[in-house]
Amino acid sequence: MLSEFLPFRFEVSAIAIAGTSLWALALYLGFSTLNQWVMEQFNRWFNFAERFLYTSVEEFERTRKGREAQNAFYASIFSILPFLIIGGFCNYGVELSLGRSWAISMGIMACISGGVYELGRRGGESN
Repeated sequence: MLSEFLPFRFEVSAIAIAGTSLWALALYLGFSTLNQWVMEQFNRWFNFAERFLYTSVEEFERTRKGREAQNAFYASIFSILPFLIIGGFCNYGVELSLGRSWAISMGIMACISGGVYELGRRGGESN
């Protein structure tokens, strides 16, 4: 269906999508403090950019609570994008250096390592 609109073929393998997603998840878990910072920056930018859509101060203040909740949701969704991009580069690097069969395996090992690190970090914060 997409090939009807585009004059060229664009193919992405399932292995590349899975490997990129695994690496993105590993980076998302391993760098959770960076993740929170990115999310806060997106939230600040969304709140700032949305201010220019309103002409009256009263309307802006009346809908503030709902808009800020919606912007926090969008910020959490968009905070995944930098990790997907970096995860794609990590997956590509592993494919170049070790071969395609190792890309998924290394992504799984990185996810497990990132998850264990995050559990230990949160456990250390609570004590």
